[in-house]
Amino acid sequence: MPADDRPSARQLAARSPKPTLSEKIRDGLLERIVSGDLSSGERLVETQIALDFGTSQAPVREALRELEGLGLIENRPRRGKTVIPFVEQTIREAYVVRAALEETATRLAMLSGDLPLAELDADVEDMYRSAEAGDPHAIGLASTRFHRRVVTASSNLLLTRAWEALQIEARTAIALMVIHPELQHVADEHAELVAVMRAGDIEAACLHARNHQWNYAELPARPPRPGVS
Repeated sequence: MPADDRPSARQLAARSPKPTLSEKIRDGLLERIVSGDLSSGERLVETQIALDFGTSQAPVREALRELEGLGLIENRPRRGKTVIPFVEQTIREAYVVRAALEETATRLAMLSGDLPLAELDADVEDMYRSAEAGDPHAIGLASTRFHRRVVTASSNLLLTRAWEALQIEARTAIALMVIHPELQHVADEHAELVAVMRAGDIEAACLHARNHQWNYAELPARPPRPGVS
């Protein structure tokens, strides 16, 4: 799509999906854990968090459940929920597993001819618009949506369940906070991935899908560079 035809940042903001209250709380706590503002062993009190965010305890509980599932907090007897030290290894491990799952999903989807290329193109356009608007939340959602389409197109229910169990959206949010990518490069990488898939070379597409994730498995151990999956 020509740049002149793309919506402005204001138009994009009006149409972009807004994070839910629990997502805002989750991401707020994520940022504090990743930055070290919440220290290891610190207790998380639902009532205090609800006061901090000006909300009821229900979305706080939902956010804490997701953080516990991500391995960033734990529920200790007689102490309640406490912070686990943030380690970049949790990002690396998730991307290594994603690499295997998405390589397989790409192969299955291409063999069956079920890759939704038009929808993937639309997701990439959303990423470019989000980059122009400087909206990492929206680009993270578009990236998750993109990869979910490929995984779903594999028509392998067990693979899809394993992928969903990784809590991709939340882990992408973590990676965005840790890596601080240049958002334009996020869209560029996904555009390249679609181009390789469209060319029809299954082995090349599978290699690209695997490397797309492996690159980010290594990122936390290196100085930040553009891009995130």
